[in-house]
Amino acid sequence: MKRLGWFLAALSLTGGLARADSLLINGAGATFPFPLYSKWFSEYNKLHPELKFNYQSIGSGGGVKQITEKTIDFGASDSPMNDEELKKAPGVMHIPTVLGAVAVVYNGAPEGVKLTPEALSDIFLGKITRWNDPKLQAIAGQPKLPDVAITVAHRSDGSGTTAVFTDYLGKVSPAWKSGVGVGKSVKWPVGLGGKGNEGVTGTVKSTPGAIGYVELAYARQNKLSMAALKNADGSFILPSIETTSEAAAGVAMPPDFRVSITDAKGKNAYPISSFTYVLIYKEQPDAAKGKAIGQFLWWAVHDGQKLAGPLDYAPLPKPVVAKVEAALRTVTVAGKSVIASN
Repeated sequence: MKRLGWFLAALSLTGGLARADSLLINGAGATFPFPLYSKWFSEYNKLHPELKFNYQSIGSGGGVKQITEKTIDFGASDSPMNDEELKKAPGVMHIPTVLGAVAVVYNGAPEGVKLTPEALSDIFLGKITRWNDPKLQAIAGQPKLPDVAITVAHRSDGSGTTAVFTDYLGKVSPAWKSGVGVGKSVKWPVGLGGKGNEGVTGTVKSTPGAIGYVELAYARQNKLSMAALKNADGSFILPSIETTSEAAAGVAMPPDFRVSITDAKGKNAYPISSFTYVLIYKEQPDAAKGKAIGQFLWWAVHDGQKLAGPLDYAPLPKPVVAKVEAALRTVTVAGKSVIASN
Protein backbone atom coordinates (compact mmCIF):
# COMPACT_ATOMS: atom_id res chain seq x y z
CA MET A 1 0.00 0.00 0.00
CA LYS A 2 2.87 2.39 0.76
CA ARG A 3 4.30 1.77 -2.72
CA LEU A 4 0.89 2.39 -4.30
CA GLY A 5 0.55 5.64 -2.35
CA TRP A 6 4.00 6.77 -3.51
CA PHE A 7 3.13 5.91 -7.14
CA LEU A 8 -0.14 7.86 -7.04
CA ALA A 9 1.62 10.84 -5.46
CA ALA A 10 4.24 10.78 -8.21
CA LEU A 11 1.55 10.74 -10.86
CA SER A 12 -0.14 13.77 -9.33
CA LEU A 13 3.13 15.71 -9.43
CA THR A 14 3.95 14.85 -13.05
CA GLY A 15 0.44 15.20 -14.41
CA GLY A 16 0.13 11.46 -15.02
CA LEU A 17 1.83 9.04 -17.38
CA ALA A 18 0.58 10.82 -20.52
CA ARG A 19 2.29 14.02 -19.45
CA ALA A 20 5.45 12.22 -18.38
CA ASP A 21 5.69 10.53 -21.77
CA SER A 22 4.83 13.60 -23.87
CA LEU A 23 7.30 15.18 -26.28
CA LEU A 24 7.36 18.88 -27.15
CA ILE A 25 8.68 19.96 -30.55
CA ASN A 26 9.56 23.66 -30.82
CA GLY A 27 9.51 25.48 -34.15
CA ALA A 28 9.45 29.06 -35.40
CA GLY A 29 9.43 31.06 -38.60
CA ALA A 30 7.24 31.83 -41.56
CA THR A 31 3.77 33.33 -41.15
CA PHE A 32 3.02 32.42 -44.79
CA PRO A 33 2.13 28.72 -44.05
CA PHE A 34 0.96 29.29 -40.46
CA PRO A 35 -2.77 28.57 -41.10
CA LEU A 36 -1.88 25.22 -42.68
CA TYR A 37 0.82 24.29 -40.18
CA SER A 38 -1.60 24.95 -37.32
CA LYS A 39 -4.08 22.55 -38.93
CA TRP A 40 -1.37 19.96 -39.49
CA PHE A 41 -0.18 20.10 -35.89
CA SER A 42 -3.74 19.72 -34.62
CA GLU A 43 -4.56 16.77 -36.88
CA TYR A 44 -1.25 15.02 -36.26
CA ASN A 45 -1.72 15.40 -32.51
CA LYS A 46 -4.98 13.42 -32.81
CA LEU A 47 -2.95 10.56 -34.27
CA HIS A 48 -0.07 11.00 -31.80
CA PRO A 49 -1.46 12.49 -28.56
CA GLU A 50 1.94 12.15 -26.92
CA LEU A 51 3.44 14.66 -29.36
CA LYS A 52 2.96 18.42 -28.99
CA PHE A 53 4.06 21.21 -31.32
CA ASN A 54 4.86 24.74 -30.23
CA TYR A 55 5.20 26.88 -33.37
CA GLN A 56 5.90 30.61 -33.17
CA SER A 57 4.77 32.52 -36.29
CA ILE A 58 7.50 35.18 -36.18
CA GLY A 59 8.51 35.50 -39.85
CA SER A 60 11.01 33.64 -41.99
CA GLY A 61 13.92 35.80 -40.85
CA GLY A 62 13.30 34.77 -37.26
CA GLY A 63 13.01 31.13 -38.26
CA VAL A 64 16.34 31.20 -40.08
CA LYS A 65 18.01 32.97 -37.14
CA GLN A 66 16.72 30.54 -34.55
CA ILE A 67 17.50 27.36 -36.49
CA THR A 68 21.00 28.74 -37.09
CA GLU A 69 21.40 29.33 -33.34
CA LYS A 70 19.87 25.88 -32.64
CA THR A 71 17.35 27.29 -30.18
CA ILE A 72 14.46 25.47 -31.91
CA ASP A 73 13.92 21.97 -33.29
CA PHE A 74 12.86 23.17 -36.74
CA GLY A 75 12.58 26.45 -38.59
CA ALA A 76 10.30 27.58 -41.40
CA SER A 77 10.94 29.94 -44.29
CA ASP A 78 9.17 30.87 -47.51
CA SER A 79 12.43 31.66 -49.25
CA PRO A 80 15.47 29.41 -49.30
CA MET A 81 18.44 30.31 -47.14
CA ASN A 82 21.18 31.90 -49.22
CA ASP A 83 24.75 30.60 -49.41
CA GLU A 84 25.96 33.02 -46.74
CA GLU A 85 23.21 31.92 -44.34
CA LEU A 86 23.96 28.24 -44.98
CA LYS A 87 27.64 28.77 -44.13
CA LYS A 88 26.50 29.74 -40.64
CA ALA A 89 24.26 26.68 -40.35
CA PRO A 90 26.09 23.72 -41.90
CA GLY A 91 23.91 20.66 -42.22
CA VAL A 92 20.57 22.45 -42.55
CA MET A 93 18.17 20.88 -45.06
CA HIS A 94 15.28 22.53 -46.89
CA ILE A 95 12.13 20.41 -46.96
CA PRO A 96 9.42 21.88 -49.23
CA THR A 97 5.99 21.37 -47.66
CA VAL A 98 3.46 23.06 -50.00
CA LEU A 99 3.17 25.85 -52.54
CA GLY A 100 1.62 29.22 -51.86
CA ALA A 101 0.84 32.45 -53.67
CA VAL A 102 1.58 36.00 -52.57
CA ALA A 103 -1.56 37.97 -53.37
CA VAL A 104 -1.53 41.69 -54.09
CA VAL A 105 -4.46 42.95 -52.01
CA TYR A 106 -6.11 46.34 -51.92
CA ASN A 107 -8.87 48.42 -50.34
CA GLY A 108 -10.79 51.34 -51.84
CA ALA A 109 -10.74 50.43 -55.54
CA PRO A 110 -13.35 48.33 -57.37
CA GLU A 111 -13.08 44.60 -57.93
CA GLY A 112 -11.21 43.54 -61.04
CA VAL A 113 -8.07 45.70 -60.78
CA LYS A 114 -5.34 44.62 -63.20
CA LEU A 115 -1.66 45.37 -62.73
CA THR A 116 1.29 45.03 -65.07
CA PRO A 117 4.76 44.35 -63.63
CA GLU A 118 5.72 47.97 -64.38
CA ALA A 119 2.65 49.38 -62.63
CA LEU A 120 3.12 47.18 -59.55
CA SER A 121 6.78 48.13 -59.16
CA ASP A 122 6.00 51.83 -59.68
CA ILE A 123 3.38 51.70 -56.91
CA PHE A 124 5.83 50.17 -54.42
CA LEU A 125 8.59 52.54 -55.58
CA GLY A 126 6.29 55.45 -54.78
CA LYS A 127 6.11 56.64 -58.40
CA ILE A 128 2.36 55.98 -58.68
CA THR A 129 0.57 57.58 -55.76
CA ARG A 130 -3.13 57.69 -56.75
CA TRP A 131 -5.46 54.98 -57.95
CA ASN A 132 -6.63 56.98 -60.99
CA ASP A 133 -3.07 57.49 -62.26
CA PRO A 134 -3.15 57.40 -66.10
CA LYS A 135 -0.64 54.49 -66.11
CA LEU A 136 -3.09 52.37 -64.11
CA GLN A 137 -6.21 53.49 -65.92
CA ALA A 138 -4.61 52.78 -69.32
CA ILE A 139 -4.23 49.04 -68.64
CA ALA A 140 -6.56 47.13 -70.98
CA GLY A 141 -9.76 45.98 -69.28
CA GLN A 142 -9.16 48.11 -66.20
CA PRO A 143 -12.30 49.18 -64.30
CA LYS A 144 -12.76 52.90 -63.65
CA LEU A 145 -10.44 53.74 -60.78
CA PRO A 146 -11.18 56.33 -58.06
CA ASP A 147 -9.29 59.53 -57.33
CA VAL A 148 -7.96 58.16 -54.03
CA ALA A 149 -4.44 58.26 -52.60
CA ILE A 150 -2.56 54.95 -52.53
CA THR A 151 -1.09 53.80 -49.22
CA VAL A 152 1.50 51.05 -49.57
CA ALA A 153 1.50 48.37 -46.84
CA HIS A 154 4.55 46.15 -46.42
CA ARG A 155 6.16 43.85 -43.89
CA SER A 156 8.17 45.37 -41.06
CA ASP A 157 9.79 42.09 -39.98
CA GLY A 158 12.24 39.79 -41.73
CA SER A 159 9.91 37.91 -44.02
CA GLY A 160 9.97 35.12 -46.57
CA THR A 161 6.82 36.63 -48.04
CA THR A 162 8.82 39.81 -48.62
CA ALA A 163 11.66 37.76 -50.10
CA VAL A 164 9.27 36.15 -52.60
CA PHE A 165 7.58 39.46 -53.43
CA THR A 166 10.85 41.33 -53.93
CA ASP A 167 12.33 38.39 -55.84
CA TYR A 168 9.50 38.87 -58.34
CA LEU A 169 9.91 42.65 -58.49
CA GLY A 170 13.66 42.23 -58.95
CA LYS A 171 13.05 40.01 -61.98
CA VAL A 172 10.55 42.31 -63.70
CA SER A 173 11.85 45.76 -62.73
CA PRO A 174 15.48 46.85 -63.23
CA ALA A 175 14.71 49.98 -61.19
CA TRP A 176 13.58 47.84 -58.28
CA LYS A 177 16.54 45.46 -58.50
CA SER A 178 19.13 48.24 -58.56
CA GLY A 179 17.35 50.63 -56.20
CA VAL A 180 15.66 48.55 -53.50
CA GLY A 181 16.94 45.02 -54.00
CA VAL A 182 15.74 41.58 -53.01
CA GLY A 183 15.57 39.85 -49.65
CA LYS A 184 13.69 39.10 -46.45
CA SER A 185 14.18 42.72 -45.35
CA VAL A 186 14.60 45.72 -47.65
CA LYS A 187 14.58 49.48 -47.24
CA TRP A 188 11.11 50.35 -48.48
CA PRO A 189 10.86 53.63 -50.44
CA VAL A 190 7.33 54.30 -49.16
CA GLY A 191 4.57 52.83 -47.05
CA LEU A 192 3.45 51.54 -43.67
CA GLY A 193 4.99 48.48 -42.05
CA GLY A 194 3.03 45.64 -40.46
CA LYS A 195 4.33 42.61 -38.57
CA GLY A 196 3.57 39.32 -40.24
CA ASN A 197 0.98 38.55 -42.88
CA GLU A 198 -1.49 39.37 -40.12
CA GLY A 199 -0.13 42.91 -39.74
CA VAL A 200 -0.22 43.73 -43.44
CA THR A 201 -3.72 42.25 -43.72
CA GLY A 202 -4.89 44.47 -40.87
CA THR A 203 -3.34 47.59 -42.40
CA VAL A 204 -4.97 47.01 -45.77
CA LYS A 205 -8.37 46.23 -44.23
CA SER A 206 -8.37 49.38 -42.12
CA THR A 207 -6.88 51.85 -44.62
CA PRO A 208 -8.96 53.10 -47.59
CA GLY A 209 -6.74 53.23 -50.67
CA ALA A 210 -4.22 50.75 -49.27
CA ILE A 211 -2.37 48.11 -51.27
CA GLY A 212 -0.15 45.38 -49.90
CA TYR A 213 1.01 41.78 -50.31
CA VAL A 214 -0.04 38.78 -48.21
CA GLU A 215 -0.25 35.03 -48.53
CA LEU A 216 -3.36 33.88 -50.39
CA ALA A 217 -4.94 32.23 -47.33
CA TYR A 218 -4.90 35.54 -45.45
CA ALA A 219 -6.43 37.36 -48.44
CA ARG A 220 -9.23 34.81 -48.82
CA GLN A 221 -10.02 34.45 -45.13
CA ASN A 222 -10.22 38.24 -44.71
CA LYS A 223 -12.21 38.73 -47.94
CA LEU A 224 -9.68 41.20 -49.37
CA SER A 225 -9.83 42.28 -53.01
CA MET A 226 -6.99 40.82 -55.07
CA ALA A 227 -5.37 42.23 -58.20
CA ALA A 228 -4.90 40.17 -61.37
CA LEU A 229 -1.22 40.34 -62.37
CA LYS A 230 0.17 40.19 -65.88
CA ASN A 231 2.36 37.10 -66.09
CA ALA A 232 5.35 36.24 -68.28
CA ASP A 233 3.03 34.99 -71.05
CA GLY A 234 0.99 38.20 -71.06
CA SER A 235 -2.11 36.86 -69.28
CA PHE A 236 -3.71 38.63 -66.32
CA ILE A 237 -3.93 36.00 -63.59
CA LEU A 238 -5.49 35.90 -60.13
CA PRO A 239 -3.86 33.80 -57.40
CA SER A 240 -5.45 30.40 -56.82
CA ILE A 241 -4.47 26.83 -56.10
CA GLU A 242 -4.58 26.02 -59.81
CA THR A 243 -2.55 29.02 -60.99
CA THR A 244 0.01 28.46 -58.23
CA SER A 245 0.38 24.81 -59.27
CA GLU A 246 0.94 25.85 -62.88
CA ALA A 247 3.78 28.13 -61.80
CA ALA A 248 5.56 25.05 -60.42
CA ALA A 249 4.67 22.73 -63.31
CA GLY A 250 7.85 23.25 -65.28
CA VAL A 251 10.28 23.76 -62.43
CA ALA A 252 13.58 21.91 -62.49
CA MET A 253 13.94 21.08 -58.80
CA PRO A 254 17.58 21.11 -57.66
CA PRO A 255 18.82 18.48 -55.18
CA ASP A 256 18.76 20.95 -52.26
CA PHE A 257 15.25 22.22 -53.19
CA ARG A 258 16.36 25.86 -53.23
CA VAL A 259 14.51 27.26 -56.21
CA SER A 260 12.58 30.36 -57.29
CA ILE A 261 9.38 30.02 -59.30
CA THR A 262 8.41 33.70 -59.46
CA ASP A 263 7.62 35.09 -62.93
CA ALA A 264 7.25 31.52 -64.23
CA LYS A 265 6.29 30.71 -67.80
CA GLY A 266 2.83 29.30 -68.45
CA LYS A 267 -0.37 30.81 -69.79
CA ASN A 268 -2.16 30.43 -66.45
CA ALA A 269 0.84 30.64 -64.11
CA TYR A 270 0.44 33.10 -61.25
CA PRO A 271 3.68 35.12 -61.20
CA ILE A 272 4.25 35.48 -57.43
CA SER A 273 4.22 31.83 -56.35
CA SER A 274 6.63 29.97 -54.12
CA PHE A 275 7.44 26.78 -52.30
CA THR A 276 7.57 27.12 -48.51
CA TYR A 277 10.08 25.15 -46.47
CA VAL A 278 10.69 23.51 -43.12
CA LEU A 279 14.34 23.81 -42.08
CA ILE A 280 15.91 20.92 -40.16
CA TYR A 281 19.38 19.58 -39.49
CA LYS A 282 20.31 16.48 -41.45
CA GLU A 283 21.91 14.98 -38.35
CA GLN A 284 19.41 15.29 -35.51
CA PRO A 285 20.90 15.81 -32.03
CA ASP A 286 17.98 14.28 -30.12
CA ALA A 287 16.86 10.74 -30.99
CA ALA A 288 13.23 11.07 -29.86
CA LYS A 289 12.71 14.50 -31.39
CA GLY A 290 14.57 13.61 -34.58
CA LYS A 291 12.39 10.58 -35.20
CA ALA A 292 9.22 12.56 -34.38
CA ILE A 293 10.13 15.40 -36.76
CA GLY A 294 11.03 13.01 -39.57
CA GLN A 295 7.83 11.00 -39.20
CA PHE A 296 5.72 14.17 -39.01
CA LEU A 297 7.25 15.58 -42.20
CA TRP A 298 6.68 12.25 -43.96
CA TRP A 299 3.00 12.49 -42.97
CA ALA A 300 2.85 16.17 -43.99
CA VAL A 301 4.04 15.57 -47.56
CA HIS A 302 1.65 12.62 -47.93
CA ASP A 303 -1.59 12.66 -45.90
CA GLY A 304 -1.11 16.31 -44.92
CA GLN A 305 -1.32 17.43 -48.55
CA LYS A 306 -5.06 16.68 -48.52
CA LEU A 307 -5.52 19.55 -46.07
CA ALA A 308 -3.67 22.08 -48.24
CA GLY A 309 -6.37 22.89 -50.80
CA PRO A 310 -9.14 23.83 -48.34
CA LEU A 311 -6.75 26.39 -46.82
CA ASP A 312 -5.70 27.85 -50.21
CA TYR A 313 -2.31 26.18 -50.55
CA ALA A 314 -1.29 24.09 -53.54
CA PRO A 315 -0.13 20.52 -52.84
CA LEU A 316 3.38 19.49 -53.81
CA PRO A 317 3.70 18.03 -57.33
CA LYS A 318 4.17 14.25 -57.22
CA PRO A 319 7.74 14.38 -58.63
CA VAL A 320 8.69 16.76 -55.81
CA VAL A 321 7.12 14.46 -53.19
CA ALA A 322 9.29 11.61 -54.48
CA LYS A 323 12.40 13.76 -54.08
CA VAL A 324 11.33 14.84 -50.58
CA GLU A 325 10.91 11.17 -49.61
CA ALA A 326 14.50 10.51 -50.65
CA ALA A 327 15.71 13.56 -48.71
CA LEU A 328 13.84 12.60 -45.54
CA ARG A 329 15.42 9.16 -45.61
CA THR A 330 18.80 10.86 -45.22
CA VAL A 331 17.83 12.52 -41.92
CA THR A 332 19.68 10.63 -39.22
CA VAL A 333 20.32 10.23 -35.52
CA ALA A 334 23.74 8.76 -34.77
CA GLY A 335 24.01 7.77 -38.43
CA LYS A 336 20.69 5.89 -38.57
CA SER A 337 17.72 7.11 -40.65
CA VAL A 338 14.83 8.46 -38.59
CA ILE A 339 12.30 7.08 -41.06
CA ALA A 340 13.90 3.83 -42.15
CA SER A 341 10.61 2.04 -41.48
CA ASN A 342 8.74 3.95 -44.27
